[in-house]
Amino acid sequence: MVTAKRPFGKPATTYADQVAKLQQRGMVVGDPQSAEFYLQHLNYYRLGAYWLPFEANHATHALKPGTRFEDVLNLYVFDRELRLLVLDAIERVEVSVRSQWAFQIAHFHGAHGHLDPALAFRNDRWQKNLAKLTTEVDRSDETFIKHLKGTYAEALPPVWAVCEVMSLGLLSRWYDNLKPMPTRRAISAVYGVDEKVLESWLRHLSLVRNTCAHHSRLWNREFTITPVLPRSKPAGLTAQCVAGSRKLYNTLVILLHWMDVISPKHHWRSHVNTLIAKHAIPVAAMDFPAGWDQFNIWQEQP
Repeated sequence: MVTAKRPFGKPATTYADQVAKLQQRGMVVGDPQSAEFYLQHLNYYRLGAYWLPFEANHATHALKPGTRFEDVLNLYVFDRELRLLVLDAIERVEVSVRSQWAFQIAHFHGAHGHLDPALAFRNDRWQKNLAKLTTEVDRSDETFIKHLKGTYAEALPPVWAVCEVMSLGLLSRWYDNLKPMPTRRAISAVYGVDEKVLESWLRHLSLVRNTCAHHSRLWNREFTITPVLPRSKPAGLTAQCVAGSRKLYNTLVILLHWMDVISPKHHWRSHVNTLIAKHAIPVAAMDFPAGWDQFNIWQEQP
């Protein structure tokens, strides 16, 4: 039985009205004018996701005693800075995997191996991926792409060129559909993981990247696509993860492993630790386990 829908009847409110509503729900607003300013630029509805954890009663939206507007804003700023850090790591991972995808395909299958449907598990997916890649190449304004298209007869430029205009999502789908096991393993071996693990990680990171790119909440999100935890390699990594978690903690552990491989002298670990300490965020909401900061993956590398 389908429930009948009713018309939406809530009126638009002023920023002062929004501050008053928060105060009625129990929020301590030390500087109403400042709160109005942030609501003007952040949107009441968007910021609402960050005071949700402070609610004592979701039905009435009553807030826990002592909840301050500054606490909500602190959580929002933490999440924003966390997104930027995660995007920074994913960018470096994406560039590295693009490079390996192109290198291994070129060396195993030639400069235009990506045009060979025999390398695909499923031809329909290969055709779809190729069509998407062709669209990306056609709309690219990169000088090197224009030169290669205008100079050579092949349908697309060589693999080491087209990889530069691939999105992480397309790269993930192409690796997912890549059939030759030696090629798959050659790519995954660079990162010290099995090919099925890499396939899963790329799919998950594509979702995380899109979440960040759309400025969506990252902090306590439950992801619909989660990364497979490796059975054996890299040794000890799974023991530092949380089995069954759909939240961000495992993602951060995976990114730390990846950063250690592709950028051994990185400061990303330090930046994440500093961000958590700076904002004093309850990390359990991201599924951080007790004693997480004692795990090897979170220790500064020599």
